[in-house]
Amino acid sequence: MADGESSVSQTINGGDSHDIQSLLSSSERDFLVRNNGDQVKINSLKGKKIGLYFSASWCGPCRRFTPTLVEVYNELSTTGDFEVIFVSGDEDDNSFNGYFSKMPWLAIPFSDAETRDRLDELFKVMGIPYLVLLDENGKVSSDSGVELIREYGTEGYPFTTEKINKLKEQEERAKREQSLKSVLVTRSRDFVVSSDGKKVPVAELEGKTVGLYFSMSSYKPSSDFTPKLVEVYEKLKEKGESFEIVLISLDDEEESFKKVLGSMPWLALPFKDKSCEKLARYFELSMLPTVVIIGPDGKTLNPNVAEAVEEHGIEAFPFTPEKFAELAAIEKAREEAQTLESVLVYGDQDFVIGTDGGKIPVSNLVGKNILLYFSAHWCPPCRAFLPKLIDAYHKIKAKDQAFEVVFISSDKDQASFDEFFSGMPWLALPFGDTRKASLGRKFKVHGIPMLVAIGPSGRTVTKEARDMITVHGADAYPFTEEHLQELEKKYEDMAKGWPAKVQHAQHEEHELVRSRAPVYDCDGCQEEGHTWAFCCEECDFYLHPKCALEEDKRAKEEDDKEQNPTKEGWICDGEVCSKA
Repeated sequence: MADGESSVSQTINGGDSHDIQSLLSSSERDFLVRNNGDQVKINSLKGKKIGLYFSASWCGPCRRFTPTLVEVYNELSTTGDFEVIFVSGDEDDNSFNGYFSKMPWLAIPFSDAETRDRLDELFKVMGIPYLVLLDENGKVSSDSGVELIREYGTEGYPFTTEKINKLKEQEERAKREQSLKSVLVTRSRDFVVSSDGKKVPVAELEGKTVGLYFSMSSYKPSSDFTPKLVEVYEKLKEKGESFEIVLISLDDEEESFKKVLGSMPWLALPFKDKSCEKLARYFELSMLPTVVIIGPDGKTLNPNVAEAVEEHGIEAFPFTPEKFAELAAIEKAREEAQTLESVLVYGDQDFVIGTDGGKIPVSNLVGKNILLYFSAHWCPPCRAFLPKLIDAYHKIKAKDQAFEVVFISSDKDQASFDEFFSGMPWLALPFGDTRKASLGRKFKVHGIPMLVAIGPSGRTVTKEARDMITVHGADAYPFTEEHLQELEKKYEDMAKGWPAKVQHAQHEEHELVRSRAPVYDCDGCQEEGHTWAFCCEECDFYLHPKCALEEDKRAKEEDDKEQNPTKEGWICDGEVCSKA
């Protein structure tokens, strides 16, 4: 049993078995209810395994998890020894009834708020959905029921530590002995489906390089990536490569699944196939889109080649370590040979524009320090960052004219672009310029705002210039590692002589500790601070060093006066008193 589970069990009854009757009943009630109003005696649950399901209709994660629990419950109902009891967190009877009507199990009556509150407190329910699993003796077997149901479904039953460990061992063995069949075939299915609904035996894919494409059609990064993957897939097919893709759809609606699959040239697992969630866990899915590559021998070649497909297209095939080493060497050589023209010039697109719409040749920018500013008007963090960048821009230009910023817009229409760009003192790519897509791929722009610094040689200095501007402002220029090291030394020297801790009248509860803090709002003067702060992390209280040290200096002077009273006309430094 995990530590968390053990602690809950001990909270209930010292880690021993406890009585279900006393746990679920009240002085006025010895029954539970079904959604049709029937009453079920609590003592009829004796010897059964119980799931206490803390949930509420107003909770989105609860509403998404409940159908999964219903499916598992219905499959386990044939065992006759498992029951779920709904402990509602709803705020009114109508909400409770509407939500409970979709549940095939029992519930604590909504009217019995005292028992529901007691169970909440007893099991330390800090968030929902929350599922506590009790064994047939009434002892907690797990307080992580939601995670277990999601990960293992009915396979995890009876959800004991021994059972879960056994399943984990089986998964580890399956990974060691992995084959395409062990990945894609189940007891009830040995096929995948084509876009026209035909069943294709998994055996026909053996010996091929297979991409498992985890996707969700309603998720924009997935829908944006699919056309690129289609292009690569069709080119590889034209070349006669032994390659196939199997869609692992995470869509919730069958119509969406059918529509998307119908537009794809590859295969798929059937809609809502139980293997979809299982494979997501098996391959430790952490992001979408993901394309897992299974080699001709059935072993996993690469856990996700989506980024490689975006960047290199068919050149990434066959997705082997050797191929990626080759691509890395090519990329390194390309970066070393990079010039500003190779970054910003594509065919006759050899210019940027000013706010007046005038064209400025890229050749005019050669030899300068350039910031590529990926941003958009619709993006709140972009709008918040813009004034800081403008301030840094003017300060940098004042000391070095060989500096420029080029705005690369992700705006959705010309009007938004024009409005946003009109407030900027630098240059831009025209709205809708095709160079934006290739630059996004080249610099792996996954979020905005983003600042890429290009040095006078045309080579990339850093892709983290946004963070540097945020923390250091204009002092971050020219964004090189050597300059940052100089800044760090300057900041360390700045703090020499400062006390490690201070007391402050605005926060008497705790001492304030001298700490490095990239960006914060001072609770004293209400202004933004960075680099150094005196703070209490427990209370999220921050002060500028100047605010903290002025108070500390005054306090020390007053304390010194109290301890060393001086006669008028005399000055005492703590060691010697002298005439003023």
